[in-house]
Amino acid sequence: MQRSRRVNPHTTTWEIPLAAVVVVVLLFILGVHAGRAGANLIAGAGLHFPPQEELFVSVFPVIRGDAGAGLIPQPGHVAGPTATRIWIGIVEALNLVLMLWASKVAWDRCGPARVHGMATRTEAEKLLGRSRLRRNAAVIRPDLYGKRQR
Repeated sequence: MQRSRRVNPHTTTWEIPLAAVVVVVLLFILGVHAGRAGANLIAGAGLHFPPQEELFVSVFPVIRGDAGAGLIPQPGHVAGPTATRIWIGIVEALNLVLMLWASKVAWDRCGPARVHGMATRTEAEKLLGRSRLRRNAAVIRPDLYGKRQR
């Protein structure tokens, strides 16, 4: 009933979906580098991230298993290809869970099935709470709390 009474005057445009796609791609790219950093940290090479210029260029070599791709300076000992891929998979799985949770929260809060016009806790107490019931007890139940006229 509520959705049928409300009309959204704003049209859906391309900016919001494009921003969502850009954020998802960037999070996956950062997840690749975070997985590589975790693999290198466990392997003893330290916690290193590529410089900004190498951020996008070094993604595919890292996915192929080169844990030293794009790092300046290049560490002497880096993680092996299997460990790198396992760490990237773990980080990307956590990344996916986080994005799905954030999408669910955003859909519940801003999606078409959201509840419009919910009262705050204070407003609900003011209109429906015990204080109002006690204040208006004579009107609500005149047989119990009304003034007796004899």
